[in-house]
Amino acid sequence: MTSVAIPPAAAATNTAPAAFDFSRETNAAEAIRSSAQRTSEGTLPVTVLIATRDEAANLPKCLAALAPAAAVVVVDSGSSDSTAAIAREAGAEVVQFQHTGGYPKKRQWALDTLEFGTPWVLLLDADEVVPPALWDEIAEALLGEADGPDDPIGGPSAYLIRKGFHFLGRRFRHGGFSFNAMLLVRPDRVRFERLVEVPGDKLDMEVHERLIVDGPVGRLNTPLIHEDFKGLEAYIDRHNRYSTWEAHLRRRLLATGRYGEQTVTPKLTGNSQERRRWLKRLAVRTPFEPHLWFAYHYIAKFGFLEGRAGLIASRIRADYIRQVRAKMHELALSDETLCDEDVSDRKTAAFERRPR
Repeated sequence: MTSVAIPPAAAATNTAPAAFDFSRETNAAEAIRSSAQRTSEGTLPVTVLIATRDEAANLPKCLAALAPAAAVVVVDSGSSDSTAAIAREAGAEVVQFQHTGGYPKKRQWALDTLEFGTPWVLLLDADEVVPPALWDEIAEALLGEADGPDDPIGGPSAYLIRKGFHFLGRRFRHGGFSFNAMLLVRPDRVRFERLVEVPGDKLDMEVHERLIVDGPVGRLNTPLIHEDFKGLEAYIDRHNRYSTWEAHLRRRLLATGRYGEQTVTPKLTGNSQERRRWLKRLAVRTPFEPHLWFAYHYIAKFGFLEGRAGLIASRIRADYIRQVRAKMHELALSDETLCDEDVSDRKTAAFERRPR
């Protein structure tokens, strides 16, 4: 299995890069041309990068499906369970990451810091499984490039992969909960968005941040299996934290017209992540948004065909949006209070300066 090197000078803490630059030279052509040797050994020119924190319940199933990859790296955030031990026992390399706030977060830090021995990186969560049919698609897409032009950068710089949705022990075929994400990437041709920084943010991994891609984007058809074995309580707790972050993000959008410094361009006619961002910008300003999301998932996307699980999932989605909007209101009240206090302080200071 190909190893992944960490430069000796690199610390396991996040530090922001000096500039947003895609001009770095790449050895992708050489790496892809040599992929035939790795393939003969039963592997593909892909490093799987898994971001973890306390994922002992999910990680074994994820790791068991990664035999075709040349290397597997688990970037862990000081798990208190057996996550790191499980990863090492399966032959993965484990890198510890400590988030000190701000940008970059875990995955971008790994893309910036680690020296991958393959031209491609597959970004996974611990609760995702790569089915054999998807590995076949990846092999067809990537190894076909080895017989192509000398400069394979003319091909896709990233591939969209659909994240299948498993919930309450069943695979959903309806409801519209699955979505495409940029997961198979050339690490030197992509960068995560730099969005608003939330005060006291404890999310050390990219959640809703999308990848900005320098070059064409391809698409694979076989979805990932996405199933969380940590239970509904952990799922709801996680989304409560996400809603706080999204409330700040939406406030930034409404105040400035942008989500952050470096973002995906919203386009109705763009790729799926650009289109998704365009629709979200529209939804932020839409009245009765939670009700519309429920109607979208449960009725328009036939979530009712998933039975009680479809009803619960649709309600949780609507409740998530309610939480976001409630927290946005709380932020607005906080801003008003600070403004009133500032006005009061200025009046007091003016009164004290009056001649007597």
